[in-house]
Formats: sequence, structure tokens, C-alpha cells
Amino acid sequence: MPEMSFPPLLQRFLPFLRWFPYSGANLRADFLAGLTVALVLVPQSMAYAQLAGMPAYYGLYAAFLPVAVAALWGSSNQLGTGPVAVASLLTASSLTPLAAPGSENFIALAILLALLVGVIQLTLGVFKLGVVVNFLSHPVIVGFTNAAAIIIALSQVNKLIGVPMGRSESFIADIWGVALLVGDTHWPTLAMGATAIALIWVIRKKAPSLPGVLIAVAVTTVASWQLGFERNATATLEQIGDSEAQALLVEFVRTETRIREINQQMLDKGNELKALRKGGSESAHEVATLNYEIELLRLQLKDREDENRRRNRAVRSIVFEQIAVDGGPVAYYASGRLPAGAKSDGRHWRIARAASGSLKLTGGGEVVGKVPEGLPSIGLPKFSWDMLGSLLGAAIVISLVGFMEAISIAKAIAAKTKQKIDPNQELIGQGLANLVGAASQAFPVSGSFSRSAVNINAGAKTGMSSVITAVFVLLTLLFLTPLLYHLPQAVLAAVIIMAVIGLVNFAAVKHAWQANRHDGIAAVVTFLATLAFAPHLDKGIIVGAGLAIGLYLYRTMTPRVAILGRHPDGTLRDAKVHDLPPSKVVTAVRFDGRLYFANVAYFEDAILEAVAANPEARAVLVVGEGINEIDASGEEVMHHVVQHLRDAGIEVAFSGLKKQVVDVMRATGLLAFIGEARLFPTADTALEAIHAEAAARGEDHAASPLRPVPQERFA
Repeated sequence: MPEMSFPPLLQRFLPFLRWFPYSGANLRADFLAGLTVALVLVPQSMAYAQLAGMPAYYGLYAAFLPVAVAALWGSSNQLGTGPVAVASLLTASSLTPLAAPGSENFIALAILLALLVGVIQLTLGVFKLGVVVNFLSHPVIVGFTNAAAIIIALSQVNKLIGVPMGRSESFIADIWGVALLVGDTHWPTLAMGATAIALIWVIRKKAPSLPGVLIAVAVTTVASWQLGFERNATATLEQIGDSEAQALLVEFVRTETRIREINQQMLDKGNELKALRKGGSESAHEVATLNYEIELLRLQLKDREDENRRRNRAVRSIVFEQIAVDGGPVAYYASGRLPAGAKSDGRHWRIARAASGSLKLTGGGEVVGKVPEGLPSIGLPKFSWDMLGSLLGAAIVISLVGFMEAISIAKAIAAKTKQKIDPNQELIGQGLANLVGAASQAFPVSGSFSRSAVNINAGAKTGMSSVITAVFVLLTLLFLTPLLYHLPQAVLAAVIIMAVIGLVNFAAVKHAWQANRHDGIAAVVTFLATLAFAPHLDKGIIVGAGLAIGLYLYRTMTPRVAILGRHPDGTLRDAKVHDLPPSKVVTAVRFDGRLYFANVAYFEDAILEAVAANPEARAVLVVGEGINEIDASGEEVMHHVVQHLRDAGIEVAFSGLKKQVVDVMRATGLLAFIGEARLFPTADTALEAIHAEAAARGEDHAASPLRPVPQERFA
């Protein structure tokens, strides 16, 4: 096949042109890899949508266009993009305080969040600001990932055993609530989840080449359909015979009505405020009044929503039994509180959803349900500046964490394939994927470790494998969605749990601790903070990142300073560590770190303390091989130290200063003040000159431990 070459500018805007010339062998390899990944991605994406608080079929939307776009405009040939556990959990934790999971408002916010993430990542990539991700150090990511994996797994336990889980400001309290309901476990649901876990685990161990997730999904979906796993019913408030539950439901419905009224009032007053400003007759008093009224309504809305969140949790925790009433519809009573002589049908029911006119009850296991056929609608989400402001912090965290995850995976793959990875191009690819995802009803996506591993192990040669994966997801959306109706939610929970088990890696935290105590502290604190702040995971990672930066600054504020002595082998070493004697001629000090505003006081104190500890020496040598940078504060203090010591009759010399440091000294006039003759290329040449000066003054320097030793002595 003849070579194909494209202009560099064209390749820059269309990076997928690097795949060409595209051979038939590559097509065969990419087709097989794309199909293999699709078999994993379809069920996994639905599971991650559930984790993100979205209806399961939105996972298919996130697994369609974003997968192809990220491959076309990214720099890695094998990175698999799409819904991932950590980004999905961050989405849910960020939006849960703002809207009820699965609601229309929640879905709209998730799509808007994907748009913001895309804009941030694309902006960073276009302006080549990929280095900003370095603010999230590896130990912080390790601590966060371990905590997130545990939170993800625990968040699926209620679906695995078929009991409700409340959503509050404390994830730990929510999990404790699930633990209290273990006695109400729905055994068919647990059986479905356990079967899926067993199948995935056995296939992963015994036949890793087979799509274990797809097999588990297929087997349990067929079983769910054959066994009638799902069982739903509808009822009215009057059919709830339990007075406590009925009172809760009445208040719940009444408050829901009030919430709708408040929302409408806020909308009306917002429109009134806009009209006032458009009409040009804006009055400061009227605007202030409307803003005040809107703020009051917003506070009322929050209170009502909090009340109903608590009521909903209480209602869903009640287990009902159904009894027949002579001459009328069936009634539902709390389990254990049936009327005297009444007999139930032996089944347990829970209230899944309450509305003004009716109640939806479930007496079996939960399934995915109806998945809309066809493609997602295309169009950017509607938004307001208030919405953007409330999502911006979460979008920044998801952008950085998502990109960190993607680039780490891409680099790990590149270590095997020897492909060059461009972080800024990868940012562009991930940003475009999220932008296109937002336009096609998707929530935030990122690079997936598990699917990337499947992709490369299946023999993918280029990003065309991901395009082929997207085509298979398209076929699923068009033709196969009816087959997903009976897929148990417990199986999706099992898929998530099995996917995140591999993310728990405490050995990495131990390794960070062994490498550097500060890194270990950052990892442990991030881990604990993420667990403590859950479901607000962004706070955990912000605490960890802030601590890591703070510890780094602390280290640079107190760099290592060594008083040097002459070792028996002829080298200059730390006198304290090796118990070396001082010299009465010169004090040699080595400063290991950049000299800048945060540590200039430490530098000054270290030099003056060294001089005070050796008062007989009339010279100081600053060994500066470790000084990589100096700023205005550093230059000022260096000038002050030299002046102070000169006034005390002590000369200062410098050795081994790097070019960038000397350039600053020359530009500021410090070099002229010190004197170029006081700068030496090496410590030994400086010491030789200092001892020669001492000899010229008639000082006895022959016995000085720092006197350079002739090289022939060590020949």
C-alpha cells in the first residue's frame, strides 16, 4: 500500500489521520477488538448510569458518540472512553443535593455538567494547560480512588439485597440505614446479584477471553423474564391501611404540591424581574424586593425538599403486606401490624413512588424496565447562570480527576505499544467527547481502565476499534433495547461492584508512605476525608490536593542545609552525619533547594547559625549546586547576608551556582556587589582559593580539615 502523508496542520486538527494508510489486517484486528469492547461496554454503561443517578438507558447514550469522538481526536490508539465508575459517582454526589436522582431536573443537570466538563477540558487542551493536572498529585489520586471504590461498592449493596437506601448529607448514615434493613433482604434479588457476581468471577478466573459481564447479564435477564422477577402494583392513598404510613404519604403528597407551587412562583417572579429589566424602567427598590422574595422562596423550597426527602426515606423503609377486603379493593398494611384475623398473600411490598393521585408499589425485584428505542435527541442542554455557578466546582473536579484517570491509562498503554502520548491532545479528545456527549443526552465520561485493557488485549491497532464499538452501541439502541427490559437492577449493581474491586489498592498507599512520609499523609488524609465527606466527594479531593500542596510548600520552606566537612575519601560530606571536624579557616554550607520568598528567612538563619557555630573562621563558602532558582526575595536576602558578614569581617564565596541563578544575580547587580572573583565553578576550587588567601594573611591553614587534598593521594 502506498504511503499517505497529510499536511502537519491538517493532522493537528484531524489527529485520526495518523491511522492511515489503513490496512485490511488492521481493520480485522480493530473490528474484533471493537466488538469485544462493545460486549463489555453495553451492560457496564447501563450500570454506571445507575451509579450516576440516571436512568440506565442514559448509559447507552454516553457509550455512543463520546466513545468514537474521544478516539478520533485523542492521542492514544487504544484508550477506551465512556462511562466510568469514579466520574459517575462524582456526578451523582455533585447533583444529589440539587435534585432527586432520576428526575427530569437531575438529568438536565447531569447533561449540563457534561457540557461544563467538556468546555473546561477542551480549553485546557487548546491552550496547552495539561500541566494543571499536576496539582492533583499521585498520592492524592491513590487515596481518593481507594475511598471512591469503597463508596461505590457500598452504594450498591442496597440494590444487591433489595432494600431502599436513603440519600442524606452523610453517606455513612445512609449505609448504616441499609445495614439496619438487612433483615428485610429480598432473597430473589440477592440471588440474582450473587449469581451475576459468581459468573463474572468464575469467567474472569477460568476463561478470561470470554465476555463475563455480558454472559452474566444475559443469563440473569433470561432468568428474570422466565421467573417473573418483576412484580408491580398501583394503589391509592385510601388503600394504605396503616395509619402511620398514610399520614406520612398525605404529608408527602401535600408537600410535593407545595414544591410545585413554589417552583411556579419562583418562575413567575424571575420572569417579572426580567421584564422589569428589559422595559428599561428598572427600579432599585423593585429589583431588590423581587430578589428578596425569590431568595425567600428558594429557602422555602429547600426546606420542603429536605422534609420530603426524609419522608420518602421513611415511607420506602416500610414493608407492606397485601390483604383482601370483602367487597372492595385490596389494602396494604405494615408487616407485623395486620388487622386481627386478616391474612396476607405472603408477599412483601414497598412503595416505590408516590404521586398526588396514585402510589406505585413493588413486590418483586427491580428491573431496568422500558428502554426507549432509537437514538438520543441532539441539542445543547438549557441552562441558566445560576445553574452554571452551582455546577462549576464539581465540573472542575470531574474534569481534572477524569483527565488524570484517562492520561494515566493512556500512558500505561503507551508503555507497551511505544506510542507517543500528547496530554494536551488527549485533553482535546476528552473535552470534545464530553461536549458531544452533552449534545446527545450523556453524562460526564472519561477513560476506562478495564475497557482499555480489553481493547488492547483483543488486539486493537488504532482508534478505529472504538469507532466500531460505537457502531455496535448504535445497533443496540436501534434494535436491541427491548431485550434489556427484564435486566435486574441487582445485576447492574453486581457489575459495578466487580468493576471497582480492582480499584482498591492499599499497597499503593503504603508505597507512597514508604517513598515520602508527606506523600503517605496526603494519601491517607485524602482517603479519610473522601469517606467522611461522602457523598460530597469533591470536598475530599480538594482537601487532599490542598494538603499535598501545603506539605510541598512546607518542604520547600525548610530545605536541607548541610555544614560540610572533608571525608577521609576526599569528598565533601555532611559534617554532622559523618562526625567530621570543623575548619578554623572556612565554614562550608550546602543549601539544597530553590531560594524563593517562602524560605529566604530559613536560608539567612541557616547561614548565620553556621557562622555563629564556627566563630574562628573568617570565610564562608555557600555550595550552591542544589539552588535551582532564585527570585527577588532570594536575591535581596543574599545581598543582605553578604553585607552583614562583610561588616563582621567575614568574606563570602559561592560555588557551583547554575546559569539561571547567576543570570538573576547579574541582572540585579548582586554579582557586581559580591564580585565575580567570589564565584567558583566547584567547591574544591573555591576552598583552594580561600585557603590561599588565608595563607597570604599569615594564618595557619595547613591543618584545616577542608583544605583540598592533592588528587595523587587517592590515585
